[in-house]
Amino acid sequence: MEFIDLPPMLQAAGSVRLPGSKSISNRVLLLAALAEGDTLVEALLDSDDTRVMRNAIVALGVEVAEEGEALRVSGCGGRFPKLRADIFVGNSGLSIRTLVPAIVACLSGGDDAAAEVRLSGVPRMHERPIGDLVDGLKQLGARVEWLGEPGYPPLALKPALLGAERVSVRGNVSSQFLTGLLQAAPLVARDKPLVIEVEGELISRPYVEITLNLMERFGVRVEREGWSRFTVPAGQRYTSPGRIAVEGDASTASYFLAAGALGGGPVRVVGAGRQSIQGDVKFADALAVMGAEITWGDDWIEARAPASGKLKAFDLDLNHIPDAAMTLSVAALFADGPSTLRNIGSWRVKETDRIAAMAAELRKLGATVDEFPEALRVTPPAELRPAVIDTYDDHRVAMCFSLATLGGAYVRINDPKCVNKTFPEYFQTFAGITRPVPVLAIDGPSASGKGTVAARVAAALGFDHLDSGALYRIVALAALEKGVALDDEAALAGLAAALPARFEGDKVLLDGRDVSDAIRSEACSVGASRVAALPAVREALFWRQRAYRRGPGLVGEGRDMGSVIFPDAQVKIFLTASAEARADRRYKQLIDKGMPANMDDLLRDLRERDERDSRRAVAPLRKEDDAALLDTSDMTVGQAVDFVMAEAAALR
Repeated sequence: MEFIDLPPMLQAAGSVRLPGSKSISNRVLLLAALAEGDTLVEALLDSDDTRVMRNAIVALGVEVAEEGEALRVSGCGGRFPKLRADIFVGNSGLSIRTLVPAIVACLSGGDDAAAEVRLSGVPRMHERPIGDLVDGLKQLGARVEWLGEPGYPPLALKPALLGAERVSVRGNVSSQFLTGLLQAAPLVARDKPLVIEVEGELISRPYVEITLNLMERFGVRVEREGWSRFTVPAGQRYTSPGRIAVEGDASTASYFLAAGALGGGPVRVVGAGRQSIQGDVKFADALAVMGAEITWGDDWIEARAPASGKLKAFDLDLNHIPDAAMTLSVAALFADGPSTLRNIGSWRVKETDRIAAMAAELRKLGATVDEFPEALRVTPPAELRPAVIDTYDDHRVAMCFSLATLGGAYVRINDPKCVNKTFPEYFQTFAGITRPVPVLAIDGPSASGKGTVAARVAAALGFDHLDSGALYRIVALAALEKGVALDDEAALAGLAAALPARFEGDKVLLDGRDVSDAIRSEACSVGASRVAALPAVREALFWRQRAYRRGPGLVGEGRDMGSVIFPDAQVKIFLTASAEARADRRYKQLIDKGMPANMDDLLRDLRERDERDSRRAVAPLRKEDDAALLDTSDMTVGQAVDFVMAEAAALR
């Protein structure tokens, strides 16, 4: 599986120009296709979902042409030219829920018996309900054939004469059903008005506001009575506004505004502000409830952390911003107590069951999560844990969890390309406003002086120190003390994952106890070699080592720091010395401690170990291309430290 590793971040600050809104882009593409005249669409979002809509209208006979960075759509005047087509909608709920009513309206009264349009998508799309929308269309006389399970795509649309003047649709499943009926209504209400009634509470109302606003831009007026009754007067036709620019995506803005609030800021998003027609700009108000400092402009919003530095817990009804609310569930990890997200039942029928998905992934980071049919309660942990995040082919899950890095967590995002649905450049843009915790990685063969140099450099920089070799020895020591067999891989991996180990200067501490000498015993040396060969132990220590990456920075030393554990380390040193020089140093260390030593045995042992380390299948010892070579054979410790400090100047 493809993944992207995101390191802990020290801060977030900067400015982001938002990509075009998906909600606006897909509505505009369909309205421009149905309108009379050509429409030049500027700042259109280029993503999987918008390509789905673009490909669909082309399959239905609408001509589109690129003009520089804009797209010219030649409208069909209210009837698609091609009404025999197979359309693939991927996992774009908005596309299928707006295309189906428009195609049904275009099929009305046609005399082509062979006309038929089929729509299908990815497997998850075939689990997303569309029955309420189809029931509404059947009230008008539509002919719809289920090609799979009734109530869900795939489906086939066939010619039928639409004659009713009134249609009703439930409002508590998806506002996209109402949007689809509204956009198709002028094609149906040619001779008499069409009334659309909403049964029950209408969710996600701001998205319906977007629909009504854009319909008006294309010349169609809708009369409404609150949120329960909408009337489209007869005889209206969509006419091109000539040129239309797509606003920046306010849902996408939520990730960067949250980054400003969580990572200090300020972070400014450009392309959506107080004049936006998108309801998701109200996400900024939710951040303000948490204590974030928010500043507004006509087409920009800026967020920074509270002056107190701590965000407040919240209890909010988020029915009006369901997509952006996902970002709040991750922001809740940074709050001063439990936070509750209410009225988010629509998450259940999105790209995945988002309530279940967010609950599962938040728990991986250490949060306590209570899941309800239409709500989540998130209690933040004392400290975030490293986590491997599954994304469920859901772009918003992937983007949300990048924010956990601002709380000091190392996060691996599986299937990061799922962001292509709405924002293919998301991770590059996120990297552009964040600053990762710096790492200085020192690799090299045994007894080359890595530990001494790393400890002194860490002290000079004020960074934490990680001795990776000592971790394997500590696992062996802990196993010996607890009576765990050195071939019990599962038990050893459990020990490795929870080691209460830290490093202070030249000391190695296990649960506060100095074990510097104990881990150098022959039994620990033999045990370390055995446990290091176990894949589950190596995997556990991989994440355990990454957990040492905390602000203000880390100096890590071992045999695979720069190649495997921290390949993105800003500074890499390969510290080595001749086998003779290393044997001499080891000999003097042992003698000073009153331990027996033989120079010939030490030299032979080092050469054999070098050979094993360089040939091992997993993480062989090697100098990375971007590492500075430091041969300390003829150097003092002070000279070696000075060399490394000069290389580390950029980290300060």
